[in-house]
Amino acid sequence: MWLSKQMKQAMPTADADLGMTTIAGDSVGVVTRGEVRALPVYGPGGYVWLPENGAAVLVIKGGPGGEEQCVAGMKQMPAPKGMKPGEVMVYGPRENAVYLKKDGTVELRGTKIAIEGYLTINGVPYKPCTCGEMEA
Repeated sequence: MWLSKQMKQAMPTADADLGMTTIAGDSVGVVTRGEVRALPVYGPGGYVWLPENGAAVLVIKGGPGGEEQCVAGMKQMPAPKGMKPGEVMVYGPRENAVYLKKDGTVELRGTKIAIEGYLTINGVPYKPCTCGEMEA
């Protein structure tokens, strides 16, 4: 009986490591102290991110012995000049970005911006200008 009281089950632990992705996608391979494959990727709600090969990512470990792991994010880019607390910028390749500012401004940056669906501006349906076009 004394021995059974001395032996306790391992408590779940949580740990984190910086790793480098070796397999890209939604189920990635990461090297931390060794390579681990098929890790799920987690991110903030409403945000989808697929890490690229060679990205420095945060790997969170949990469970007994830290055998349950996931990729939780990567080191963020520097904040744009003048960014205020509470503002959000989602960026992608080639400096594409969506910037949500505290004053209500939404900035879209990209080489091509495609809008699909019904567009209104200040509550009024958008109608493209046909200025200068000759009617047949």
